[in-house]
Amino acid sequence: MSSEEKQLKPGDTIGILGGGQLGRMIAAAAMRLGLKVHIFCPDADSPAFECCSFKTVADYEDMEALHRFAQSVSVVTYEFENVPGETATFLEEHCIVRPGPLALTVSQDRLTEKTFLREKAGVEVAGYYAVENQGDLATGLSLFDGMGVLKTRRFGYDGKGQVMIRTEEIAETALEAIGDQPAILEALVPFEKEISVIVARGVDGDIRCYDPADNHHQNHILKTSSVPAEIPREVATAALEIAAQIVAALEYVGVMGVEMFAVPNAEESYDLVVNEIAPRVHNSGHWTQDACPVSQFEQHVRAIAGWPLGNPGRTSDVVMENLIGHDVDAWQEILHEPNARLTLYGKTETRDGRKMGHVNRLLPLGA
Repeated sequence: MSSEEKQLKPGDTIGILGGGQLGRMIAAAAMRLGLKVHIFCPDADSPAFECCSFKTVADYEDMEALHRFAQSVSVVTYEFENVPGETATFLEEHCIVRPGPLALTVSQDRLTEKTFLREKAGVEVAGYYAVENQGDLATGLSLFDGMGVLKTRRFGYDGKGQVMIRTEEIAETALEAIGDQPAILEALVPFEKEISVIVARGVDGDIRCYDPADNHHQNHILKTSSVPAEIPREVATAALEIAAQIVAALEYVGVMGVEMFAVPNAEESYDLVVNEIAPRVHNSGHWTQDACPVSQFEQHVRAIAGWPLGNPGRTSDVVMENLIGHDVDAWQEILHEPNARLTLYGKTETRDGRKMGHVNRLLPLGA
C-alpha cells in the first residue's frame, strides 16, 4: 500500500469502535478537521452517537455488521482496549486498523504486557509471576516477601479484578475473590506518586510526547491529573524517553497513555517503573484539550489519518478533575469559575463511580 493510500483526505471517514466519552471526543476532533466519523457500538444510548456522521448499533462479534462498517470507512480506531481479538483481526483483513492488533494483543493480557515491556521495549516494570492456581500464588508470594497485588490477566480496570495481598489470610482467598481466573502477581512497588505520559506516534514514525502528569486516585478511579508533574526535570525527560521506547517497540500508530510509578531513590530523585499502557487516548490526558495547541484527541486523529503530528507543548499549567457520579451536579458552579473549562459527556444517567465529565482549571505557566 502506497503512502498516498495510507493518508486520509478531508471528507474521508474514520470508524471508531466504542461509543463512550473517549469516542465522543475523538469524533469531535475528527469532525473539526473535516473528517466524517462512523461510530460502531452495541449500546444504543452511546454518548458518542451525538457527535458522528454515521452509526452502527451492533455487537462487536457481528461479522456482517463489521463488514459493512469496514466498507464504509477509510481507517478504524478504537476508544477502549478490550476490543475482541477476532474483531480486530477481521477488520484488519478488510480495512486499515490503527493502532494495529499487536497493541491490543499486548495490552489485553497483563502477563503478555509485562513481558513485552521488559523484554521487547526494554523498560523497567514491577516484578511479576504468572498465577494459575494456589500453588503458583504461594510460589510468587515467596519471591516477593509474602506480599503483592494479584490481578486478573484480562479485563480489569479502575481497581476491578485485583486484590492487595499483605497477609496469609488474604492470600488464601485472593484467587476466589477474582473469580479463579488466570492471574498475575505483581510485586509491591514503594512508589511515592503515579505519573503518566501521553505519547503519539505517526505513520512515518514521528513521536511526540506531552508533559508528564501527576495522577491522584479516589476509590481506584482517577480523580485529578496535574501538569506539570512535581518531579525533577531529568525524571520528566526519562519518562518521555520511556514512553517513546514503548510506542517504537510496538510500531504503534496513534495516541497511547503510559502510566508509571515514581519510586524515591538515594539521589533524592525518582526511578521510574512502568505500571501499564493504554493503547488509546487516556483519561489522564484530558488536560490537553485546553492547555495545548493540539489535544490528545486531535493528535490521535492526525496519527491514524496519516497526517503530520501537532505541537504537544503547553500554553498553561493545568489541573484536570474528573467529575465522577454526582460531582457533575456542580456544573453550574464550575461555569462561574473564570479559568475553568468544563466538558460534559452527555450521559443520561448519573451513577456512583461513573465518569460524567471533567473540568480543566488553567493556571499561568510556572505559577
